[in-house]
Amino acid sequence: MARNFKETIKHRRTYYSISNVSPISDKEIQEIVEYAVLHVPSSFNSQSTRVVLLLGDNHRKLWSIVKETLRKIVPENNFKATEDKIDNCFAAGYGTVLYFEDQAVVEGLQKAFPSYSENFPKWSEHTSAMHQFTIWNMLEDAGFGASLQHYNPLIDAEVAKTWKLDPNWKLVSQMPFGTPTAEPGEKEFSPLDKRVLVFK
Repeated sequence: MARNFKETIKHRRTYYSISNVSPISDKEIQEIVEYAVLHVPSSFNSQSTRVVLLLGDNHRKLWSIVKETLRKIVPENNFKATEDKIDNCFAAGYGTVLYFEDQAVVEGLQKAFPSYSENFPKWSEHTSAMHQFTIWNMLEDAGFGASLQHYNPLIDAEVAKTWKLDPNWKLVSQMPFGTPTAEPGEKEFSPLDKRVLVFK
């Protein structure tokens, strides 16, 4: 959409109303993910982030797993609202990006640099967050709407089993995306003078 970087950041929002339509090819979606994974920084150049792109039946399978997992723990009289949200806000989209952090990499750094051992799990989360933000912005700039969900750790075991993933990969978040079918809600901003301090 030829937005500049600042415009892209400003335009990125949380979209819950999305459709199973894509403004770009699957190859271009894959290129967005690969570009982010290649170029987003990580502490000690650890490159600990792992990303799984689910399209088509695999996308729908994920949200079926979420729904059936929640069905076991959500009271029956409350489940209809949960089911509607999954079906209409997440499963209705075109695809889902799954974000993982490879714990083998994190643990390897902890052993290699024991002085920083307690920091590496936190730095790993920072790395994941940067990947999430980058891909979210790039998807939106391509014409998608997306949101960030956290059904882990409830679905972790079934996700790993279904897609035969490395057991060292820890699921961090899920990002369903699709073409927006409605505008996002109004966004409120806390005063900047309460959040930014400048000393000259």
